[in-house]
Amino acid sequence: MSDESLPEVARIARDLIRIDTSNYGGGRANGEREAAEYVGDKLASLGLKPEFYEPVPRRTNVMARVPGRNPDRPALVVHGHLDVVPAMAEDWSVDPFEGVVRDGMLWGRGAVDMKNMDAMILTAVADLQRSGRQPERDLILTFFADEENGGVEGSTLVVRDRPEWFAGATEAISEVGGYSITVDDHRAYLLQVGEKALMWLRLVAKGRAGHGSRYHEDNAITRLSEAVAAIGRTRWPIRLTPTTRALLQGLGDLTGRPVDDPDALAAAAGPAEAFLRSTFRTTANPTMLNAGYKHNVIPGTAEAIIDVRVIPGTEDDVLAELQRIAGDGIGIETVVRDIGMETPFEGDLVDAMVSSLGRHDPGVPVIPYLLGAGTDNKALASIGITGYGFAPLRLPADLDFTGMFHGVDERVPIESLVFGQRVLADLLSTC
Repeated sequence: MSDESLPEVARIARDLIRIDTSNYGGGRANGEREAAEYVGDKLASLGLKPEFYEPVPRRTNVMARVPGRNPDRPALVVHGHLDVVPAMAEDWSVDPFEGVVRDGMLWGRGAVDMKNMDAMILTAVADLQRSGRQPERDLILTFFADEENGGVEGSTLVVRDRPEWFAGATEAISEVGGYSITVDDHRAYLLQVGEKALMWLRLVAKGRAGHGSRYHEDNAITRLSEAVAAIGRTRWPIRLTPTTRALLQGLGDLTGRPVDDPDALAAAAGPAEAFLRSTFRTTANPTMLNAGYKHNVIPGTAEAIIDVRVIPGTEDDVLAELQRIAGDGIGIETVVRDIGMETPFEGDLVDAMVSSLGRHDPGVPVIPYLLGAGTDNKALASIGITGYGFAPLRLPADLDFTGMFHGVDERVPIESLVFGQRVLADLLSTC
């Protein structure tokens, strides 16, 4: 598609993808400054006054406030993040930072997580500003740095150092909700009303260093490997919450299937199965290993990182169980720990999100769900703001959208972006 025929929302998402904001974690990142400046220019072109905050060099956050018709109503935070996880170009079928448009889709790192939503926010607000419509209440548009590292150098510092940005706000919307899934040939939208708790843990094994040729029974790598394998193979039990029970009931009503076997019901969701199954239980996945410095030297220390996502309220129990699984001789250190959240599927904002989807895709149910991952809504919760996931996308039934979060060949249909822009503009003008 030529630039002239490409919808504005896709052009902005493509431009953002072309700004490589890869975040490697632990303070190693390309930085979001250029992306924040791009967003700031777009906001300024709409007559808004962007403010920037860069608490760590190149980790830039940007905010602008859109005045609403009713200043007495609590403000709504509409936020995204500008960083992305790294992409190994050799694994992709396209350059992950070229912003390729092919087969009716926009390809690239961030097309799903979450430069798509960043573009939808900007164009939805542009629709309002250009038409002269005012939102019902103040909108606080915020684009954070460092979300892919738990917000340590982004939203966590922004809410601490710039709380005035969020003055008068009580609710927020952001990513990983409002998208469609197909279950037994029936479409439904998932609205995110909660997030599992987050724990990034470091396993540390100590041993005796020595020559690689020795008979050696005190090998740190061996000890670590056994612990990592044990944790990685653990199948955590199903533990339902009010939100996941509501999800199951909604899927059961949609399909006529029984709700007493959550995994079987999730399997009917096709590509979304793994995403849904992760919401029913704790997950603990080994993601990084670090040990050794030469092929013929047995190291004295070996380490691994485990990404643990926990049913809210069970964090301490899970930590104790992980220590039991890892066994003696393995230390467990907390790298990042953040809260879990769960909010009732009710209230004026929830009703408005459901209604907005209904106006653009009539008759399709909207079902609450608990996100197995996390967003910057966790940081906003620390200052009393209730967050939801609402990045509305009507998606093809056979597209493994949820599998592309942090995956290979990330892509989103152009028509889904246009749909999302329209739904979001509808919501922001009425909620």
